Amino acid sequence: MGPKWGVQLLRTAIKGSAIMCPPADEKGKTGPKPAETPFGELPAVPDFEAMAQNMGKLVEQAGKVTAAYLKPIERGEAKTGQADEASEMVKVLGRVAERWVSDPQKIIEAQGAITSDFLSLWSSTLKRLGGEQVEPVIAPEKRDARFADPEWNTHPVFDFVKQAYLLTTRWAEGMVEQADDLDPHTRDKARFYVKQISGALSPSNFVATNPELLRETMAQNGENLVRGMKMLAEDVEAGGGELKIRQSDAGAFQIGVNIATTPGKVIYRNDIIELIQYAPATETVLKRPLLIVPPWINKFYILDLNAEKSFIRWCVEQGLTVFCISWVNPDHRHALKDFESYMREGIFAALEAIEQVTGEKQVSTIGYCVGGTLLGVTLAYMAATRDKRIASATFFTTQVDFSHAGELSVFVDEEQIRAVEEQMAERGYLDGARMSGAFNMLRPNDLIWSYAVNNYLKGKAPTPFDLLYWNSDSTRMPAANHSFYLRNCYLENKLSKGEMRLGGKLLDLKKVTIPIYNLATREDHIAPALSVFLGSQTFGGPVDYVMAGSGHIAGVVNPPTKVKYQYWTGPKPEGTFEEWMKRTEEHPGSWWPQWFAWLERQAPKRVKPRIPGDGPLPALEDAPGSYVNIKA
Repeated sequence: MGPKWGVQLLRTAIKGSAIMCPPADEKGKTGPKPAETPFGELPAVPDFEAMAQNMGKLVEQAGKVTAAYLKPIERGEAKTGQADEASEMVKVLGRVAERWVSDPQKIIEAQGAITSDFLSLWSSTLKRLGGEQVEPVIAPEKRDARFADPEWNTHPVFDFVKQAYLLTTRWAEGMVEQADDLDPHTRDKARFYVKQISGALSPSNFVATNPELLRETMAQNGENLVRGMKMLAEDVEAGGGELKIRQSDAGAFQIGVNIATTPGKVIYRNDIIELIQYAPATETVLKRPLLIVPPWINKFYILDLNAEKSFIRWCVEQGLTVFCISWVNPDHRHALKDFESYMREGIFAALEAIEQVTGEKQVSTIGYCVGGTLLGVTLAYMAATRDKRIASATFFTTQVDFSHAGELSVFVDEEQIRAVEEQMAERGYLDGARMSGAFNMLRPNDLIWSYAVNNYLKGKAPTPFDLLYWNSDSTRMPAANHSFYLRNCYLENKLSKGEMRLGGKLLDLKKVTIPIYNLATREDHIAPALSVFLGSQTFGGPVDYVMAGSGHIAGVVNPPTKVKYQYWTGPKPEGTFEEWMKRTEEHPGSWWPQWFAWLERQAPKRVKPRIPGDGPLPALEDAPGSYVNIKA
């Protein structure tokens, strides 16, 4: 009873079915026209011999997946933390269940609600099978690409499966929202976990319940699954026993060749930074230099993806002398590097180097995301020590007030931080995959499951995309630095309260009186526009609060030539965010020119351009340097 026996049995079953597909010819190829049904064409019968062979190959590749998963366990190198995460999810959802179990009447109402929904769906489906035109009981959101295939709507079975899934998801979300006596943080976590579970269980993620996958599998005799399983094995191997989903064709990009290509030199290096000075592109430059402090979660070249999207290149073309920090991708040697270390060996070291090569005692600065939080902390420290080397600050999607922090706050409470600290204590850092996974989980359907389906079920390699290449180029977090950030910012919000201490100084943002340009983005899940707005009110000087369209990345990396999105300007960021929004003016396109005009007004004097390496600090190497190439 080998594969041929199984093939013959499957052939007999297909031939005896009520609606037959056209028979295969002697070479195993399908006939000229698929069978017609009241709901469209059925796929042609596959080549069963090829299908059987591919199923054997599939099992072989599955063995390689298992081997890749077990390899680090056998070596004692398995990463920890998954059990803690699963336990936390069970505990949180258990609290929601407890609230419902304590009130039997509410359970009956909840059961009645989902039963009523399914009766409506069943009735609708029966009418449709009878030839009636009926409106769906529930429909996916317009931006939900999972159900784009026409058969999700035209075929009653797949339409039923889709709507049943959407009804169940809506019901589960309602159970979280309507649970009594849940504290806000627990409710937020429950929402997050329900989103992860519902995303994972979507019928679009399974061959048997996804019409497009069924057609692909039949048409390719299962070869798509073999290719997908091969990529799955490669991705588990690349993740060191954990799945690292490829989101882009990594082979299509090379840092310094077709990504991060703005000309410049590394002019300074220490244990945690390389400082890049970019080559001028204008006959004169603004006298006051610009220092960019990027996040150390991922890498600086988000601001230098390519010539068309590069914010750094655009700044150079406007006549700015641009310096940018490139953070090291830390390892165990950097375990004790804390926030103060990043201030002193990062921002302060960069300021000293800039003064050496330009002779300027004051600079303009930009801080992005956590780099902006560090810049805010640094400004408060400099105000306390009367250090005036930073003349103005621009913040990109930065939080200094974490009272309304974004969705990442679901990962932050005493128990979860303690678990993270225990993991970091083993190696001296938080593994890059942890942070990358956390960001992907904020948009699981877009950043996890769409690629899982494309890569492992359709068997298609992802297309080259510079932004997603950057997104997957993850970085580690030094233990001391990350612990300080989680506790002092997310958990206790000390900076905005005036309670944070650094370098022996009590930090007070109200003492920061330099001009500030504070950019938020409307759809930001990491640093919400409301949170950035409230942070604007913590400073003691003039603040221009500007909100751009789109999200945390696309709202920032929005060059003027693309004429995409929009931005809003308004009065001083006072009162409530809603009141401010009512008084704003919308502008089409990029905010970059408006920002540069703001910056230039402060110090318009121009001088001859400065050549990187042509001064007290010789060039160490070409941009983008070496630290950016260290992989996690």
